[in-house]
Amino acid sequence: MANTANNTALELGASMDYPEHEQTYNGFVSLVKWGTITLVSLLIAMAFGFFVGGFISGAVVFFLVMIAAWFIL
Repeated sequence: MANTANNTALELGASMDYPEHEQTYNGFVSLVKWGTITLVSLLIAMAFGFFVGGFISGAVVFFLVMIAAWFIL
């Protein structure tokens, strides 16, 4: 059989940069959170603009929802 031994640094127990891992994870979670909030706000503003007013009223609703999300979170 072929030799499958792997002698890389990971196999030898190299130390991991856990603060960097946590920073990357927190950045990813923040990006997903604000991306979701932005898309939901955009959908609410588009529905409001379609049924009630127009572009200006939809834009106002979008910014109001984003400001509310900023203060809530």
